[in-house]
Amino acid sequence: MKRTFVSTDAEATEALGEALGQHLPAGTVMTLDGDLGTGKTTLVRGLGRGLGLDEPISSPTYMLMQAYEGGRVPLYHFDAWMEGREKALLADGADEFLGAGGIAVVEWGSRVLDWLPEPRLEVTLGHRSPEERTISMAVIGGPGPLGAALEAVLERLGTPGAVAGLVPRENGHPSEPPGAPSVS
Repeated sequence: MKRTFVSTDAEATEALGEALGQHLPAGTVMTLDGDLGTGKTTLVRGLGRGLGLDEPISSPTYMLMQAYEGGRVPLYHFDAWMEGREKALLADGADEFLGAGGIAVVEWGSRVLDWLPEPRLEVTLGHRSPEERTISMAVIGGPGPLGAALEAVLERLGTPGAVAGLVPRENGHPSEPPGAPSVS
């Protein structure tokens, strides 16, 4: 299953992340890919809020991982941007956090796909215009309880009113007025 959202601002991207944080099951691995400035860390900020975290979320670009405790489940935020991060991820024991009892988010996840477990949620963000972003989400990997739970989250997010500021598309055609945030 795949869902594509259009976000008109950072608040809508954070709201989508918050909805994910409220519903993603423990053990979820989520990858984030997209050009600089597409909202990867903004989405994770919302995810942290949805998990009930009080501390600020920042990009782990110069740190391999940042761990956040105190929410519904722990959040492990990785960055694989820099060359050689795949070896560092393994050498530093990241596999202990991937698929563990929390939510593991890997920015620039496409750089380390060979080391990531399935099922996982792959998220791609892109520039649609200077203000708008597209956010595509797909469950990758086999069925089973975790895969089914991830599919259910995407199904829930695609229903009208599920995420503040995002409106579903019907059969790929916008059902909202031009310029309104949307999801398909």
